[in-house]
Amino acid sequence: MEVILKSDVENLGYKDDTVTVKNGFGRNYLIPQGLAILATPSAKKVLAEDIRQRAHKEAKMIETANKTAEALARVELKLTAKAGKGGKLFGAITNANIAGDLAAMGHSIDKKFIQIAGGTIKAAGKYTAKMRLHREVVIDFSFEVIGEEN
Repeated sequence: MEVILKSDVENLGYKDDTVTVKNGFGRNYLIPQGLAILATPSAKKVLAEDIRQRAHKEAKMIETANKTAEALARVELKLTAKAGKGGKLFGAITNANIAGDLAAMGHSIDKKFIQIAGGTIKAAGKYTAKMRLHREVVIDFSFEVIGEEN
C-alpha cells in the first residue's frame, strides 16, 4: 500500500514523503491516527503542487535550522543530578531533561527530535546526542552530566 505521510513518522519517513507500507500498518495505524493518507493519483498531484509552492519556504527553514545548529555548537550544557558513589545517578537523564535545559537557555527543541544512544543516561560523564533540527540538518550535540554526591 502506498501512502503519503502527513507528519514525520520515526523509522518510516518525513512529512510529504510517499512510502510503501504493509496494508495492515497503513489501514490500522497510519490512516486512523491521521499520520498518512492514501496515495491516490489526485493526492499525488496535490502533493506535487504543495511541494512546488513550498520550495522557497523550505530553503528559509533550512537556513534557520543551520543558524540554530551554529548557536547550539557554542552551548556548553551541564546537567546536574543526584548521584551515589562512582558517579551512578539516582534516576536517569533523558531527552526531556536536555530539551528542558535547552529551553531554559532559549533554544526550543522538541524532545522527540533529540536522540540519546541507549535512550537514557544513568552515570555521570560526557555524552553526545543527535538532534534533528530539520530533515536535512542533524547535529551531534555534546553535553556533560555531573553527579552531586550527598
